[in-house]
Amino acid sequence: MSEVLSQQPAPEVQPEEASLTLWEVICSVFAAGFGVQSRDNKVRDFSRGKPLQFIAAGLLFTVAFLVSLIVLVNMIV
Repeated sequence: MSEVLSQQPAPEVQPEEASLTLWEVICSVFAAGFGVQSRDNKVRDFSRGKPLQFIAAGLLFTVAFLVSLIVLVNMIV
């Protein structure tokens, strides 16, 4: 009596996902800063991003935003 062994295909090995590019980090911080970040991008950021990247980009975004507001108000007044 011969048994037929069912062979399951080996699971595909996915290469480790690369970390986010500088452009992706900038776009994510900009979108999150204005409250329009998509859910898909948020999931991508938490799975592939590094916290230090977002902290640095967030601080730079905040400083640039505040400086632009100060300049705009001084031009108007």
